[in-house]
Amino acid sequence: MIEHGATVRDAAEVFKISKSTVHKDVSERLLRLNPPLAARVRLVLDQNKAERHIRGGQATYRKYKELEH
Repeated sequence: MIEHGATVRDAAEVFKISKSTVHKDVSERLLRLNPPLAARVRLVLDQNKAERHIRGGQATYRKYKELEH
């Protein structure tokens, strides 16, 4: 997640687990195992959360743009 700025959804797809499991792993379990790494992952999660409305808007734009053709 850190190297690629991956979202929880991206990580879930790669590891074939649910988004809930990814979120629990990186926000709770990782915090106990490796607090410095958990802090770095938290920065990525926070950035993704701040940007999700933009990605959602882009997805909606693409969806309706395709319907026009």
